Amino acid sequence: VDGCPPGIAIDQAVIQHWLDKGAQPTDRIARMLEAAGARTKTERSNPNKGTPGKKAQERAAEAAEAEPAPLLTLREPMPDVVETPEALRAVCEAVAGGTGPVAIDAERASGYRYSNRAYLIQLRREGSGTHLVDPIAFDDLAPLQEAIGETEWILHAATQDLPCLRDEGLSPTELFDTELAGRLLGYPRVGLATLVETLLGRRMKKEHSAVDWSTRPLPKPWLEYAALDVEVLVELRDLLAAELEETGKAEWARQEFDALRGFEPTPRVDAWRRTSGLHKVRGRRSLGAVKALWELRDSLAEQRDVTPGRILPDSAITVAATHMPTDKGALLGLKGFHGRGAERYSSRWVSTLREVAELPEDELPTRAPRSDGPPTPRAWGDRDPVAARRLQHAREAMTALAEEHSMPAEQLLTPDFMRRTLWAPPRTRDPQALAAAVAEQLTGYGARPWQVELTTPLLVAAILHGDEPVPEAPQPEPEAPQPDA
Repeated sequence: VDGCPPGIAIDQAVIQHWLDKGAQPTDRIARMLEAAGARTKTERSNPNKGTPGKKAQERAAEAAEAEPAPLLTLREPMPDVVETPEALRAVCEAVAGGTGPVAIDAERASGYRYSNRAYLIQLRREGSGTHLVDPIAFDDLAPLQEAIGETEWILHAATQDLPCLRDEGLSPTELFDTELAGRLLGYPRVGLATLVETLLGRRMKKEHSAVDWSTRPLPKPWLEYAALDVEVLVELRDLLAAELEETGKAEWARQEFDALRGFEPTPRVDAWRRTSGLHKVRGRRSLGAVKALWELRDSLAEQRDVTPGRILPDSAITVAATHMPTDKGALLGLKGFHGRGAERYSSRWVSTLREVAELPEDELPTRAPRSDGPPTPRAWGDRDPVAARRLQHAREAMTALAEEHSMPAEQLLTPDFMRRTLWAPPRTRDPQALAAAVAEQLTGYGARPWQVELTTPLLVAAILHGDEPVPEAPQPEPEAPQPDA
């Protein structure tokens, strides 16, 4: 129907039936019905559209009136960077002699280096003080791991730092993630600086968050910034832990933290498909060119240990793939083909494009990537209306459950786990057997026990609801024949 988004069909008789009963469509649905000719168009005037609500305005006014929180500063003199075996031994002794959990953070050179390695590691423990360790100076940090032992780690956004710390020989036996705790507690913003200001009343400087930490020597202001990242992690952890206990979420957090200890980054599949501007590329051969150029750039970046975009930006890849030049002059003459490695590696770019030009059609990539998961939700209505009803019912219930527990819906259950379960649910429809099968399915995907317990009843209800036949709308009565004049 004209005016209706793709994948949505409008049944005029059904719509009219419910409108006659007094149904009131939302503004968005009303516009859709009017565009499709299913409802008389009405004039609208909303002078307050886009104006923040009353509470939002009050909060903004309070924030404007409030004085800035005092800056967080170091309680002790900033330590020297640890880069010798003797200094590392002293740090290990200090850490082992401290008490309580150990706050840990790591700085990487994201945006500058290809590798994800740590270029600085910060630690703080009560009775030990703060330590800044340069991991580049050591083959590994096994002595530090031994000094920490089974002490709890405190991290903020653990998934960012655990892989690079593991590469240095550091792994926790127990951990507390302050960012994840904030999510479970429903804080709207869970960045470290925001939580520190909200809970501890101190403001953190963030001007060095995107610097090149592979720089040597590291400037003193950068080191101070790094030390401050662990300055109050212990205090922040204690406040969040107490709130988790008060809200009955401590066990949920414990399960989440236990799962984090074995965290491994998800391997990137078809990472070239994330090339910016790929949607503008037409044809399988041009897609093949994007793929080949991306893979060559990635190989060069890994060899040089620089971020790929510093060799050739994504825009240059899509320009070259669109025009498919066959010689250096034509390639370098393309508007938009630029970058530090554009001319330096021009022979290799051209050679790659020539190879793609000779590939058989069946060896070229397709537009849609292969996937073992369900289709995108917007396609469910056409491909499986029953599954689409399950998903709609589950989403509504999940939103209500998330509001009840004051946390994001995706924290209750990974959206992919929910979609997989609803797209291909267990065959049984016996409620008890279905609940057991759904719980087993979710557990197999990696859901935590607390998530399984909370969301299984919701998903079972959605599956059973989706199977219910949709009542047919009453057909309009035929008009009585008019008598002959």
